[in-house]
Amino acid sequence: MEFAVNYSIEAMELLARGEICVDRLKCADWPEMIAEAKKAGKVYVHFPFDVGTAKGRAADFERAGLMMRETDTPGVNFHVVSYARDFPELARDSVDEEAAGSFMDRLLTDGQRAADHFGKSHVILENIPWFGATGEFHRFSVDPKMICRAVREMGVGLLLDISHARIAAHYLGIDAREYIAMMPMEQLRELHVTGIRMHNGRLADHLELGDEDWAFFEWAMERIEKRDWGKPWMVAFEYGGIGEPFRWRSSIDVVRKQVPRLYERVKNCST
Repeated sequence: MEFAVNYSIEAMELLARGEICVDRLKCADWPEMIAEAKKAGKVYVHFPFDVGTAKGRAADFERAGLMMRETDTPGVNFHVVSYARDFPELARDSVDEEAAGSFMDRLLTDGQRAADHFGKSHVILENIPWFGATGEFHRFSVDPKMICRAVREMGVGLLLDISHARIAAHYLGIDAREYIAMMPMEQLRELHVTGIRMHNGRLADHLELGDEDWAFFEWAMERIEKRDWGKPWMVAFEYGGIGEPFRWRSSIDVVRKQVPRLYERVKNCST
């Protein structure tokens, strides 16, 4: 398994000083960021694409393929999502069967189109967070039965974002470990980890890891070691970044302290 951390000025500084070690820097699909990150070593690209929505972030397959080849990124990720604007008349926490069926049809169509273009071994579907009735997404976006059906029918991979799953489980009112267990974990290809906590009235991720977050990370690594889950090619610490969204959660001290511990655990994973 490889280990990555989000590209950030802080991570670049620590890498230059030899204070941290990573296999790659995780980058957005921004050419300028990728070029800068390459100065420190290998990178991989995390794409912003969606499946299941008619009004989301559509994929430019040719551009994505070029970036994958230039960075040796083995897979292209797609977020499984239905935005509120897809069914504006529908409550975010609705379980409306007709709307859910339309979402499922769109999800399978979008996903199959990607699998046909890139090859199913190069496509991974990512679970999103869900914030309840006041959030931006519909509840069926995080229905594990739908995610399982899409991943298994198309034979593609799963990108499990642990923090997204924990947030969704919290607002669904179920245990996070039980929720994750309902996912197609045998198809795990990539794993994302961050800390979560309440911020401005709701759970937020992309934060440093606290005790409970470390416990979830260790639980995930144990599932991989016991072969209850598939073995991901990448474990990424999605902490730090650039711009306003990361201004308050890109501390050099957090990167300095937590990246080495995560890196060591991933590299010592007995699989």
